[in-house]
Amino acid sequence: MKESDISAIPKEERAFGYHLMLDCYNCAPDKLDSIDACYEFLENLVEEIGAEKQTQPYVFRTPEHFKGKEGLSGWVPIVESGISIHTLTESRFVSVDVYSCRRFDNDSIAAFTGNFFEPGEIETNFVLRGRKYS
Repeated sequence: MKESDISAIPKEERAFGYHLMLDCYNCAPDKLDSIDACYEFLENLVEEIGAEKQTQPYVFRTPEHFKGKEGLSGWVPIVESGISIHTLTESRFVSVDVYSCRRFDNDSIAAFTGNFFEPGEIETNFVLRGRKYS
């Protein structure tokens, strides 16, 4: 949706930002500990939502001394805000946050994430941020 289309959004749904949070359970284990796979996910999700990257995605491995929290964290800054991901390898869990000042399609993002990580279940939460911003 273009900025000029803001009038198409019902007033009660207008906000400074739109924040989708996905919690994915029992994911396919092969991608959860792969820096390359998580980089690919972030790179392709930017395209999926039609956002503009400010720079490349960054993905980091959790330090070994965080026992039980082994996995990866990644982020890609977009002009519209940012997308982050956190994986927990042993738990087969992935959390994804998409935050943007431009409205996006929640169902499309959930489907894209589901196809990529193959979770047994996806829990979604959506928040309008800055509802009083003018």
